[in-house]
Amino acid sequence: MKSIVLLFCVFAFAAALPYDPVLRKLDEGPRYQHVEGPDGTLHLEDLWVKASNLAEAARYNPDRQNIYHLYTRQNPTVSQPMLIGNEGLLGLNNYNPARRTIILLHGWRADATTDFNRVLVPAFLSAEDVNVIVVDWSAGAGSINYATAVANTVPSGESVARFIDWLNTASGAIPSMYHIVGHSIGAHKAGIVGRNLGGRIGYITALEAAFPGWITHDDKFRSNDGAYTEVIHTNAGVLGYVTPLGHVDFYPNGGINMPGCNSQECDHARSYFYLAESLTSGGFTGRRCASYLTAMTGNCFLLGNLRMGGLVPKTGQSGIFWLETRSSPPFSRG
Repeated sequence: MKSIVLLFCVFAFAAALPYDPVLRKLDEGPRYQHVEGPDGTLHLEDLWVKASNLAEAARYNPDRQNIYHLYTRQNPTVSQPMLIGNEGLLGLNNYNPARRTIILLHGWRADATTDFNRVLVPAFLSAEDVNVIVVDWSAGAGSINYATAVANTVPSGESVARFIDWLNTASGAIPSMYHIVGHSIGAHKAGIVGRNLGGRIGYITALEAAFPGWITHDDKFRSNDGAYTEVIHTNAGVLGYVTPLGHVDFYPNGGINMPGCNSQECDHARSYFYLAESLTSGGFTGRRCASYLTAMTGNCFLLGNLRMGGLVPKTGQSGIFWLETRSSPPFSRG
């Protein structure tokens, strides 16, 4: 009799738990995979999309919640706000449509103050007199649930495209004057932005485009998302995407296990440190490879070299490239 009562209690407790059905799998791989958070630590995340993930994503309104921070050489450390539809602010801040405009898109559980932005904002401003717009989409990317952040990436990218379209209309700026840079899930978002602007953005850089949740994703980064697209792989097959995605894909040190790093998180972050250095020093010469497999092993002997990163898009170039770096700054070997 006691066992029957106990069994009844177990069933009653289970029935009282909230029902959260699984709607789809993000990937065909393991359900739980490690993803890097903004603090540099790995988090074991559920990559099966549940009803609660979509319910949380539905509460995110990127047109209202995305925040745009403008930095220029006139205000290199304290940002100025930009609001879609508010043309009055354009006459009050330091935005100049005659300059090139850099759009920075952070990754999961990050925001305007994380290392990705702290490294790249001063690097771009040091290298050229540009407008740098940091997009804080932490309202969408900041969910503790990685699957929710992935779901929010697409509508947020569409919203940034609307912002750029408005800015161009209001100021006379043109798509070819833009350079969009994204890290991790922000890299896929960069592609979504460019795609929603008809592939007319002059230069898009995907830094360590996220691997978990994006292998079979319909909206992952594509080579034709911009006039010139470049991908830098530094933790390929773990936190970062392994196969080529852009017009040009670079695999420094084989795309994984960066010199000077002792963790996957460090490898994942190296991509934006390499880009920052390329803006100011121009180094990092890659050797052409026959495939990404030969790039990952360093067996690249085809004719033709290409500089990684830098300020100017290498429009018309394509291929896969390998290079070596040092373990500490300056990372470039020339």
